[in-house]
Amino acid sequence: MSSTIDRREFLTRAGLTLAIAATPLGMKVFALGEADTAAGVFSPGPWLQITPDNQVTVLLCKSEMGQGIHTAIPMIVADELEADWSQVKTEMAPLEAEFADPVHHMHATFGSQSIRHLYQPLRKLGAAGREILVEAAAKKWNVAASECEAIQSKVHHKSSGRSFSYGELVEEASSLPVPENPKLKHKSEFKLMGTPVPRRDTPAKISGEAKFGIDTFVPGMLYGVVARPPAYGAKVTSYDEQAAKKVNGVRHVVEFDRGIGICADTLDAAWKGREALNAKWGPGVEPGLSTASMDKYLADALDMPALEARNDPGVPAALRQANKRVHATYFLPYLSHAIMEPMNATAHVQGDQCEVWSPNQSPTGVQRTAAAITGLKPEQIQVHTPYLGGGYGGRGATEGVQEAVALSKATGKPIKVIWTREEDIKYEAYRPGYGHRIDASLDKTGKVTAWSHRVAGSIVHGRGPGPRVDSGAVSGLRDLQYDIPNIKVDYIWVNKPIPVRPWRSPSGSHNGFTVESFMDELAHAANQDPVEFRLKHLQHAPRAQRVVEVAAEKSGWGKPLTGAEGRGIATYYADEAYLAAVAEVSVDRRTGVIDIHRIVCAVDGGPIINPDIAEAQIAGALVMGLSAALKEKVEFADGGVKSANFTDYHTLRMSQAPDIEVHFVDSDAKIGGLGEPSLPLAAPIVTNAIFAATGARIRRLPLTPERVLEALSRV
Repeated sequence: MSSTIDRREFLTRAGLTLAIAATPLGMKVFALGEADTAAGVFSPGPWLQITPDNQVTVLLCKSEMGQGIHTAIPMIVADELEADWSQVKTEMAPLEAEFADPVHHMHATFGSQSIRHLYQPLRKLGAAGREILVEAAAKKWNVAASECEAIQSKVHHKSSGRSFSYGELVEEASSLPVPENPKLKHKSEFKLMGTPVPRRDTPAKISGEAKFGIDTFVPGMLYGVVARPPAYGAKVTSYDEQAAKKVNGVRHVVEFDRGIGICADTLDAAWKGREALNAKWGPGVEPGLSTASMDKYLADALDMPALEARNDPGVPAALRQANKRVHATYFLPYLSHAIMEPMNATAHVQGDQCEVWSPNQSPTGVQRTAAAITGLKPEQIQVHTPYLGGGYGGRGATEGVQEAVALSKATGKPIKVIWTREEDIKYEAYRPGYGHRIDASLDKTGKVTAWSHRVAGSIVHGRGPGPRVDSGAVSGLRDLQYDIPNIKVDYIWVNKPIPVRPWRSPSGSHNGFTVESFMDELAHAANQDPVEFRLKHLQHAPRAQRVVEVAAEKSGWGKPLTGAEGRGIATYYADEAYLAAVAEVSVDRRTGVIDIHRIVCAVDGGPIINPDIAEAQIAGALVMGLSAALKEKVEFADGGVKSANFTDYHTLRMSQAPDIEVHFVDSDAKIGGLGEPSLPLAAPIVTNAIFAATGARIRRLPLTPERVLEALSRV
């Protein structure tokens, strides 16, 4: 992956350059000159460039954070283009509107949207390039295009055996009209898509040559660290600027809205300067904030007045007429993103320009942040997006960028800000904590006749006006995938000073646990097998039924277990993908330790671009979900965050990860996202398996040994 190039350099390169754009009439393919001037064209997506040296370049508006899209995206283009894979490379696109994602009109990577948004546009783009090159060769030979065929970056004349490389056809092809609706390949013609092409970024990451944000070095730069308040909303009362400046290597002390910045020649000097600063802080806006107070708040919130997210009129009557009613309350904690590469950013503000190096999921957000701080126009700000050492929604934040840009503006020097692990956990924005209360009714046949759901928690608190219904809290509830005739969803806005933001599978990470745990409780109340109970409520959703059936079959559902004590199943629909999974677990009755032996997951996400990458995404999200289910919880104290490192914010270890089998269901349905939708399955398949093994229901996460023992004591 190359660094970002600016628009001028890109537009002046020689060669055939194509783009894809979203128009009111659908996706349109056009040549470079047309793209630059055509009226009515907006938000073009990634561009394709072929140069006389046979180099095929795909420009990307998507950040690579380990999910493999810098391999999968060019695979789509190269396959339809019929390009030699060895001659295909990628570069980050200029941060301009015409290169943005054609759906959400940003350079941003989130929501399992990269392949979903770009699959059809990029296929069309590659196919258009192939047709133009074939037409160019036919004109040079003065033959019909039907007599020519594109194969591996060459166009061959079938009868004479003559051929031109793509590079040799660039000049002729650049003058030809672009087909708006080129013929796409049939699935049987794919050479790359559907195959396990090795990831392009792996060799560089293994060798250490890959550059992440933390590897950025700019001549003359200083290291910046920030003394921040220990409690939310606390104001500085005093600090010793002169003591900090006496530390060898400290060059600047800057007070700004995020705290007091120390800029120094080395990171060690900056840390020592911050310690010498001896900053004192006021009590903050909620000095009594603690883990206990937040747990109580979420419980009490479920009795507060609510906003209506869905209200089918038949709910009250169905609940009154129930043959059986089932109630349950569930709680989930605040979670850290716990990103492998701590937050960092480098910025250089110089007069009428600003340059930022940021491993961020939203380069557009980085540009906007820098513009707001500097007062510059967006086009005066150049953003470089290196590899990201993890993201999960956390790198959509720009706190590190804010600090680097503000300190560079104040000092006139390039500033590199690096957070420590402790800072990364204590000062980030978290996956919110949630409280859920569900009340449902069953008829005599065991069918669910009504589902009433109250949820308290907010991803959008602090961003925009409120209170309002938060789609991240109610998605997957008001559009419940099960066939239930009467549904009511009430939403309670949580207004706390704790910063929050999306966390991998923002809605599913909590709604998957509550919905699928409760479906298991309903199956038990109806005295029905959990698989059969789900299938009965998915009659209108054959794809959902299919993944449940495949997961059950591949896991040996109903057959005797070997080594484990119980099985649990869950299913979820998100990001236009259907998934189901089964876990096999054992529980140590003496210690409360859970042993997860095996997980089997079935996936229908439509066409699969790269099976290895897709499987890694499914397994990785499951492991992350298991870590949250078994280990993770942000602790609060004294108005701020108590958790500070992996010694007190626990995550799953490699030795605790189970064997995971992923089975893709062959599907020609619309392509879905695979980076997130398996995560919601992790917690409920474990808690449901614990119930199957022990009869103990656990409705609060994480599943610590103490919590497991307490649940076992109630059985």
